[in-house]
Amino acid sequence: MKKGYLSQYFEGVAVKNLSAVEADVLTSNQHEFNGVEGLRNILGEPEGKVRYPATFMYLTDHDDEPIIEDGFLTWYDARQKARIERGIMRYEYRLYFPTNQVSQCANAGDILVIAKRPDDTLLAIVAEAETTIARQILWLFGFSDLSHPGFSVREELETEQDRIEFASRFILESIGIAVQVTEETWLDKILEKFNGTFPTTREFSSFARSTLPDVNPQDGQDIALMAWMEREEILFRTLEKHLIGERLSQGFDGDVDGFISFSLSVQNRRKSRAGLALENHLEILFKESGIRYTRTPKTENKSKPDFIFPGIEEYRTPEYDSLLLTMLGVKSSCKDRWRQVLAEAGRIEKKHLLTLEAAISKNQTDEMQAKNLQLVLPEQLHNTYSEVQRSWLMNVTQFTEFVRQRQP
Repeated sequence: MKKGYLSQYFEGVAVKNLSAVEADVLTSNQHEFNGVEGLRNILGEPEGKVRYPATFMYLTDHDDEPIIEDGFLTWYDARQKARIERGIMRYEYRLYFPTNQVSQCANAGDILVIAKRPDDTLLAIVAEAETTIARQILWLFGFSDLSHPGFSVREELETEQDRIEFASRFILESIGIAVQVTEETWLDKILEKFNGTFPTTREFSSFARSTLPDVNPQDGQDIALMAWMEREEILFRTLEKHLIGERLSQGFDGDVDGFISFSLSVQNRRKSRAGLALENHLEILFKESGIRYTRTPKTENKSKPDFIFPGIEEYRTPEYDSLLLTMLGVKSSCKDRWRQVLAEAGRIEKKHLLTLEAAISKNQTDEMQAKNLQLVLPEQLHNTYSEVQRSWLMNVTQFTEFVRQRQP
């Protein structure tokens, strides 16, 4: 196990595309998979049946929360009895799934993942075919070619591809893996600066940038943006861990509603803070690039695009050429929410959307192109997309140059 890599959370992972027959198996009462030889690399060759506690999960782009059910998976050699009793030297390992909500959602073409955790439990994921989350799962675990019928298996998980960074951490947390990223050496300074409370997002973003004095946007805007976001995430989780620990130590004295409310506040703070932090750091990039803009102005129907270039006054001036106006939506993660951007800033026909979402499916990016929406991502995330998609993507530096050339 190597800290900071997938091996910290998984001992091995096996992935395959479900065939029509296998999907039928999952949705019926006969949940035994044959032809799982690849799984022997991570589950071994035990004597007798081995029953693993397992978490089952069904993932799709259409729901923010996955379907999750606890259960078990059974791994065994169906030919063991024949070898013992009749000397037939054959091995035929099988994997047994119980009937549950997740197995009943499975369809042909879906991605099936069997991952072994260090605590000897298994994670069984079914991800809907041709979705962003399916592409993200494949990218996370380092799989690209699933054309053969059996499982593709990876062990050790300690290559450079397996290093846990911003994008991979986000995907891991979407499948219920709590990734600890803190920097305790900064805790005292954070507590002193902010009096042991959560500051505003703008204040915290500024503080995060101040801890990286050597990061200069002039040396690379894409690198600077990701460095600032990564540092803010780590420092925020450091403060959050401390403050949550203090609150939990006080207890809730049987107040279930109070505990649920506290838990929801933690989740909501994480989601809203990430998006605002991204806007904060982008604003600094635009300022230092000499780009004029208005942040979250009101346009038609009370909509508030994240950025209008060169500004809201030009936007509200009918005589100003609409072809010189630019709008940028900002979403740290977008899923199906990218369509919200289409209804903003009606004067601007072509929209731009900046996100940190890795490996968005081709179906989604094709639809974005059809809807006249240009996707913008930091250059470091472009390699999570296919070669065809990369030819269309815009990076942060390209976007700022595009806006600069348009401004008066």
